[in-house]
Amino acid sequence: MSTIAFDQLALTRIADFARSLSRLHQLARRQVVDDDQIDREFNAVCLSIWGYTTDDISDELFSDTDHGWLDTLDEAHARIFAAEQGYDLVDDTGMLTDWWGYCWMILAEKRGLLTPENRAAARVRIEEKYLLAPNVIGVIVGR
Repeated sequence: MSTIAFDQLALTRIADFARSLSRLHQLARRQVVDDDQIDREFNAVCLSIWGYTTDDISDELFSDTDHGWLDTLDEAHARIFAAEQGYDLVDDTGMLTDWWGYCWMILAEKRGLLTPENRAAARVRIEEKYLLAPNVIGVIVGR
């Protein structure tokens, strides 16, 4: 059995960007926290690190193999994968709560999917989805 060693100082420590989100998850253990608030904080972390969010990339851009890999991903393999790509998924208390979403973003980066063109196409799909809903006459997208 071999041991994998990573230079911890060379890794981007996602926890450094996710302090507010981690506090929100801790609060959610004691009281009800709005899912939208958690989503906004997660997106803020992704924007800080990658300049993109999960809303900026369509699921269809990933191959079936990628989807299968993501569906079977566990914390141990996620940590190794992230480290191989230059990211650390651990904070002072253990694995980050949103580790799977971060791996999704890391894989999108690895596949070259974080592009302005993919963001624009994803935004069009989101707007079209909302415009199909009853009583919706427009969509306002903010950053």
